[in-house]
This record gives sequence, structure tokens and C-alpha cells, in this order.
Amino acid sequence: MNISYTGKYEALPPKQRAKLEAKLQKLSKMLERRGEKEMHVILTQERFLHKVEITVNAWDHAMVGIGSGPDPVIAANDAADKLEKQLLKLRAKWRDTKRVKDKEAEAGQGAAIASQPAQGKKTKNVGPPRSAAPVGKTAARKKVFRVNHTDGSKPMTLEEAMLEMEESQDYLVYRDARTDRVTVLMRRADGHFDLIES
Repeated sequence: MNISYTGKYEALPPKQRAKLEAKLQKLSKMLERRGEKEMHVILTQERFLHKVEITVNAWDHAMVGIGSGPDPVIAANDAADKLEKQLLKLRAKWRDTKRVKDKEAEAGQGAAIASQPAQGKKTKNVGPPRSAAPVGKTAARKKVFRVNHTDGSKPMTLEEAMLEMEESQDYLVYRDARTDRVTVLMRRADGHFDLIES
């Protein structure tokens, strides 16, 4: 790892500078195993306040840790700690979005999340989405999807329900405005609809 200094780097004692560089070496190993990153340390002073700014580019992001204090050593440690927090957060975010261990578990979780009732929504979707097909172990387990009929949603007419129902939805549960009953509108395989009234 290459560390370049700007400003009065003589303000840091050699022993403290070695400790800071060791800490920055550990941070560079988190970014890359080979440790070929370049970090830039900027030291400034305004009257009795020392400021240290450490910058590094990782995963197409420029990260900056800024620390200030009455002593340059305290400011440098503060900046390194802030930079470490940013790196840990970005690394966790990168790992969570880029890597999937079990695609079957992800498909099962997606179907369960889609079937849960949403807050403040007028209609309810019941059942898994049309694209979810039972795979392997998930086909053996049966799931029960509960519908909350007392969520305070507005009643709607059949025409409004058909407009609300998109191409991706197979079922729609709503309260009929005319009869004030719970009604289920289902899409058939031929494209027509079935209406089930309670």
C-alpha cells in the first residue's frame, strides 16, 4: 500500500506515524488482499486545531475519513476510525448485494414476502407470484396465506378491482362497494376472470 502525505507530516512523531501506517495497512487488506491501494493523508492546522483527512478509492467509491483535535495523533486516529467504519459498511453492502448462497431459499423468501399484507394498501394479493414455480424441497411444504379483512381498506367496485389487478397478479381480494362483502377476483388461464363472493 502506498501512503502519500500532504501538509506538515513532521507534526506526527515517527512512532505515532508508524502506528497510523500499520492501521492503514490493515484497512488496505480489508479492501484488497494484495494491498496495492493508495491512500492519501492530508494534515492541516488552523490555530490550535489539527485536522487529518485520509482518502482512499475502493469499489468505485471515494471514501474520506476526517478527524480533528488538539493533537495531530488524536486527529489521525479519529480519521482512521471513521474511514474504517465506512469501509466496513461498504464491504458489507457489497457482499450482501453481490453474493447469493442458496437460490431456492431466496425464491421461497420472495414468495413469502410478496404474500404478506402491505400497510396502507387498498387491496391484498394472495398466493405466490405467477413466475414462482415449486422447486425441490419447497414443493413438499404447504403454506397458508392469511388475509386480514379488517385492515380499514376502502371498498371498490368490480371495474376498479379489474383496473387495480395488474398482469402479474393472479388473485385480488377486496371488499365490494355494493354488497360490503369480501370478494376474490381470480385470473383464469384463458385470460378471463372468476369472481368469488362470500
